[in-house]
Amino acid sequence: MAATTRSPARDSPAEAQPQLGLRERKKLKTRIAIRRATYRLISEQGYEATTIEQIAEAAEVSPSTVFRYFPTKEDIVLTDEYDPVMEAELRARPADEDPLDSIRHVITHRLSTFVQAEREEVMQRSKLLVEVPAVRARMTEAMDTTSELLVHALADRTGRDHDDLDVRVFTAAVLGALREVMLYWAARDHQDDLVELVDRALTTMRGGLKL
Repeated sequence: MAATTRSPARDSPAEAQPQLGLRERKKLKTRIAIRRATYRLISEQGYEATTIEQIAEAAEVSPSTVFRYFPTKEDIVLTDEYDPVMEAELRARPADEDPLDSIRHVITHRLSTFVQAEREEVMQRSKLLVEVPAVRARMTEAMDTTSELLVHALADRTGRDHDDLDVRVFTAAVLGALREVMLYWAARDHQDDLVELVDRALTTMRGGLKL
């Protein structure tokens, strides 16, 4: 992926993290380097033609290092550093705020930051979701991790158990809506405002379909 210009007000993945030690910062820089090399190669030659060996060479690491950070090529495309930040922001929302309003604020704020800082990466990721079945399938699996983080945060906020069915259904519905928004956005050649689409989807969740 070509480097994007960031204003000081925007959070890069590194800046979005809580305070990290030197070792953790080095690991984060390595993950970001691998991911950016991957997107750059995919942009130049396509997803299927891009190999782990090529990615390693472009990121100036060994293939074993790539696999240590990302078990599959699909994971490189899909993994970012924002889930823990979203969880922390969700836990910090006002205790009496409606859960849907809390999650709307957190998701739209974080997504807006991500799109501003990494727009080309977000666009390329969504395009791959549409075009590559393996990426789409892996996203469904990867969302389990995000779901667990949000379930725990929402359960703690509402005083419910972590295995509460209502909390899990609510979280699954939100993440399912986000997945559909990403596919819709990519299928329409990224013409729409992604944050507005997410806000629209969450509004639909609250009000339901109108006849």
